[in-house]
Amino acid sequence: MAKRTKPAAKRGQTSSRLPKVGAGELLTLLDFVRYAVSRFTEAELVFAHGTTDPVAEAAFLVCEALHLHPDQFEAFATARVTAAEGKKILDLITRRITTRKPTAYLVNKIYMRGLPFYVDERTIVPRSFIGELLEQHFGADGDEEAGSLISDPAVVESVLDLCTGSGCLAILASRNFPNAEIDAVDISKDALEVAARNVRDYGLGDRLTLYRGDLFKPLNGKRYDLIISNPPYVDAEGMASLPRECRAEPKLAFDGGPDGIDIVRRILDEAEAHLTPQGGLLCEIGRCRPQLEAAYPQLPLLWLDTADSEGEVFWIAAADL
Repeated sequence: MAKRTKPAAKRGQTSSRLPKVGAGELLTLLDFVRYAVSRFTEAELVFAHGTTDPVAEAAFLVCEALHLHPDQFEAFATARVTAAEGKKILDLITRRITTRKPTAYLVNKIYMRGLPFYVDERTIVPRSFIGELLEQHFGADGDEEAGSLISDPAVVESVLDLCTGSGCLAILASRNFPNAEIDAVDISKDALEVAARNVRDYGLGDRLTLYRGDLFKPLNGKRYDLIISNPPYVDAEGMASLPRECRAEPKLAFDGGPDGIDIVRRILDEAEAHLTPQGGLLCEIGRCRPQLEAAYPQLPLLWLDTADSEGEVFWIAAADL
């Protein structure tokens, strides 16, 4: 799956030596978060991997070091940290700055829609808007004002997740569509190994099947009620300016060709042959809307917004393809 944002490439140079913190100077979770925010800001880190700012990144890092769900931070914010725990947190802060690896790789975990998923360098760190949209427009608990694109999620019998990466969107889809069989495809053997671990963790081996191959090729003409995809969509300019954090992720998951929509074109061109008559395609393309609309002016693409995005995900019904 592809990256969500294109952070600026120009960043300050940072030293691998951080200020030493004296014993007893940092006591509570809040103290460690404040310290981490100061260090992250000083180092001009990039945040585009499930967190969008240094405060959220610091809170995520501290919670994971202490084996707390992010939702538990407020309850324990003023709790004191043991010396051993403090050493672990400071080590993670140092590694985050000196290696520039996303925190998700350092702790081997990311959360989507409140659910934890395993992740490592074999796959991109998931941060798709599609999980939110599945709840808004498809799920049984969806927002009535947002409008429903599939009237009853219980009638959805088959879902395909293209470019599945770590498998998180396929797993989220399994929760939104309780009666659906889920297929998930990726071209990367490494990414599918991570996805397989997540499928096992959620006990979905009987409902979710992983395929290795190039988009629709391994599916033998099978049709689906819903296709979701967060494919590579970074253009050549964006690829040349990826920050260090993003360069820690697989290049294959980013590169969308010269204008960013090489893979998206293929998905649009082939999707109709793999959708049931009542089905549709939900696809994330980042900031490539202008290129896509110029390439497909005849298609009635419906652009769906989320709390943090505008015009980065489209929906199109099978009938309109």
